[in-house]
Amino acid sequence: MKFEHIPEIQIDELIQIYDALLFDAYGVLINSSGPLPKSNSIIDKLNSIKKPYLILTNDSSRSIETSSLRYGEFGLDIPTERIITSGSLIQNYFSKNNLINQSCCVLGTDDTFEYVKKAGGLLVSADDTFQVLVIGAISGYPFVETTSALISKLFSIIDSQNPIELILMNPDLLYPKTEDSFGLAAASLAKLIEEALALRYPMNENLTFTKLGKPYMPIFEKAFAKTRTKKMVMIGDQLHTDIQGAKNFGIDSVLMETGISSLNSEIPEHLQPTYRMKNLE
Repeated sequence: MKFEHIPEIQIDELIQIYDALLFDAYGVLINSSGPLPKSNSIIDKLNSIKKPYLILTNDSSRSIETSSLRYGEFGLDIPTERIITSGSLIQNYFSKNNLINQSCCVLGTDDTFEYVKKAGGLLVSADDTFQVLVIGAISGYPFVETTSALISKLFSIIDSQNPIELILMNPDLLYPKTEDSFGLAAASLAKLIEEALALRYPMNENLTFTKLGKPYMPIFEKAFAKTRTKKMVMIGDQLHTDIQGAKNFGIDSVLMETGISSLNSEIPEHLQPTYRMKNLE
């Protein structure tokens, strides 16, 4: 289906139709340079009418508390209880998969490290032998040098017949920095590492990252646990995370024209949003 054939809707209509609204952060409410038009007034309105809403973000470089403070700096009054980050999902993942007290090499920011520590991981450096590799962000370290050393270390661990768990906290490949510029996100590094592992171990199909966040179920399940309704709508800017995740979970979705996804090509059926929206205005 062509993008222009998807029904257009306005934010006030969504507020009337749905019991709860789910917002992506980057490309919908903010980008790296600040808030997007009308995002402040929309959040203020939702707060004033006590409309249930949540922020579902794949940003695992910031804790929930840091995210709330950052939104506040941009003029968005979003309390911590309304924020679900992909990083916050790792605690439950560690518990379910018996990873507590496992040695973890973590790539990311200080907040990324805190997510893993709170989940029960034992932090070690990339120079040590580790049992779990966690990628939370693509910033906070020298990219080329760290990646080269890490791939060599992974080869050494696997060649020694030691088990390795690979976890990607942020499944985004890109994020919008400004209206017309974009940056690499954590999944870009994970893809690079997976390609390197596939080159060296072509018959081992298990050397792939477990991905948290959108489009995968845990983040939507956590949203449902908070809202207790499936009459929710996901408002996002990426077909492969926001829209596909909503469709997989069985809720409606809105593709914003303010972020990553190209609007000039045919949209495959499994990625078609329920509605489209130019912006929050």
